[in-house]
Amino acid sequence: MISEITVPTREKFEIVDVTEEIQKLVWKVKMKHGIVVVFTKHTTTGLIINEAESGLLHDLKAKMKELIPKGGDYLHDRVDSNAHSHLRASLLLNPEVVVPVDQGELQLGTWQRILFVELDGPRHRKLLVSLCPCPEELE
Repeated sequence: MISEITVPTREKFEIVDVTEEIQKLVWKVKMKHGIVVVFTKHTTTGLIINEAESGLLHDLKAKMKELIPKGGDYLHDRVDSNAHSHLRASLLLNPEVVVPVDQGELQLGTWQRILFVELDGPRHRKLLVSLCPCPEELE
């Protein structure tokens, strides 16, 4: 089963915790055991699993800006001036994350969260969430 969720972003570069929305989808379909695949449909966004502590989120953004700065004389900037966003997504992030589910709960570590990274906002972005129950649940 595939669901779609919308993530509205308010900033050019923003990190949004989407963990609770994903967990609610698991509960909604009453999935007990399996995996959840979360996929972003956009080339200037990404997903990570990490801690959602504000200092770490600030550090992540600062390091991405340092490693791949805006206005780095990129050829793609001739098209729409967002080459840095594409490069950050391609080199530093993933378009998907996979999380196991057991007893209806996402099996994330104590501090782990599913984080959506917007690199070229603000926009209304779409995430696909594939809920894959274990075969015995399908019987």
